[in-house]
Amino acid sequence: MISKEYKELFASLKMPYPAVALRYHVVRPEGVRHYEGDKLAFCQYVSVAQKGGDSFYIDVNDDACYGKVPLGMEAKPPVTASGQAGFDFDLYKSPSRCRRLYQEMPVIERGTVNYVQFSPLEVADYDPDLILCVCDQSSADVLLRATSYISGDFWESKSSPVLSCAWMYAYPVISGKVNHITTGFYHGLKRRGTYPAGLIMIAIPFQKIDEVCLALSEMPRTPIAFRPDEESREELKRRMARWQEMAAETGSTVDLK
Repeated sequence: MISKEYKELFASLKMPYPAVALRYHVVRPEGVRHYEGDKLAFCQYVSVAQKGGDSFYIDVNDDACYGKVPLGMEAKPPVTASGQAGFDFDLYKSPSRCRRLYQEMPVIERGTVNYVQFSPLEVADYDPDLILCVCDQSSADVLLRATSYISGDFWESKSSPVLSCAWMYAYPVISGKVNHITTGFYHGLKRRGTYPAGLIMIAIPFQKIDEVCLALSEMPRTPIAFRPDEESREELKRRMARWQEMAAETGSTVDLK
């Protein structure tokens, strides 16, 4: 079960929407209610969890779009997989351009995810497969730095005009990499008005949760160059002066200001 400390670390980011924990189940989860509202696109259920405040699950019949395809709940439908839909939406020059997406998109092993559980992270009583965060600029700045503070991993935004769900809900757990996208650029999210444009959605897979939380507990939330107090300014001057000493010792220079 994800710890209270981890939950508090995510809450401390003061994101405009609560973080959501997703758990992928091969069999029906016990003691969890089945979602009973209107049938929605997969990406909209994150918003439902953020607004509802409790845990629920969906199955393949609850998804009104194609999140179920990269999750391996359903095979790729031939007509849309041909690229016809992407072409008819004016997002690709021809069906063949869009077909490439279906040939290369990440797909979780077919049949291993039959139910998806959603919960606001603060009330999750399980270990998430994925934590999905919807951030403004200030909270995204801290959270993205936390994904690389310890590991040195590069920030990556991998996506496509359609099926952004493949890159946010399947790709991270398959690759073990954090991924992020910006709202307002992706067909399904934009068409449904799920979130305002300009927010950063960050998907953190189970492989990275411990590391990210450790970084959030250790790293300075505001880097020293952005702290206005005199003590921080003097300390930064001292550190930068040390660069020149190191450069002199190696017969080089440092021009960084």
